[in-house]
Amino acid sequence: VQLQASGGGLVQPGGSLRVSCAASGSIFSFNFMGWYRQVPGKQRELVAGITSGGSTNYADSVKGRFTISRDNAKNTVYLQMNILKPEDTAVYYCKAVAAISSRPYWGQGTQVTVSS
Repeated sequence: VQLQASGGGLVQPGGSLRVSCAASGSIFSFNFMGWYRQVPGKQRELVAGITSGGSTNYADSVKGRFTISRDNAKNTVYLQMNILKPEDTAVYYCKAVAAISSRPYWGQGTQVTVSS
């Protein structure tokens, strides 16, 4: 299984960006997919997650600004990020957890920089 993250970049404060995580296989094989982020010197933190049943959860810091969604036909999970703040700057990683083995898989990360 491979996860390919894309869509990061440089955006001004208040702007929007969408990152994508494309899986090499069917995302129905995962019971959880999520986006995490990490800045140098800090632990990787969960930003948003979505279960195979469609339930979502968000970090308090992004509630109301970020939306996670999945396109089963494209085997892709998206993170729509609106009203971006400088503190959202980080490397964003996608993660998937296999439904049968509970094995985690990680994508390679994509840099998101919020700066004027």
